[in-house]
Amino acid sequence: MEDRFSHSFTIRGKHFIDAGKVSTEIKRLLKELGVRADIVRRVAIATYEAEMNVVMYAKDATVTLELTPRDIRIVIDDRGPGIADIELAMQEGFSTATSEMRELGFGAGLGLPNIKKNSDDFKIGSTVGAGTKLEITVFIN
Repeated sequence: MEDRFSHSFTIRGKHFIDAGKVSTEIKRLLKELGVRADIVRRVAIATYEAEMNVVMYAKDATVTLELTPRDIRIVIDDRGPGIADIELAMQEGFSTATSEMRELGFGAGLGLPNIKKNSDDFKIGSTVGAGTKLEITVFIN
């Protein structure tokens, strides 16, 4: 593996047909770069959950993947409504999903908790009316 690998992606909000494509591409890249399967799985889960939140709630987002010999860092920076109460949003089962989202099988309120559970370091910041930024780190060793 090279010393550092970086790649950026874009997620478009409300494009359910494309949902999961970025997390699948990240998974593919990590496998090609020789990252252990258990690490790839954790990153894929966290990234998929974040991607679905963007698709459901935000206008769009930039996703940046950075891989070093020490860790994998993913930053998801969206332009969306923001989260008014992060502490509440981090509770399992809490959801602001619409009935339409629930009919599609989303909105169980497990997204942010699953991201945190699959990360070694997780940061979230949000400004209502502007967007949300997630920083996910998974250590390789």
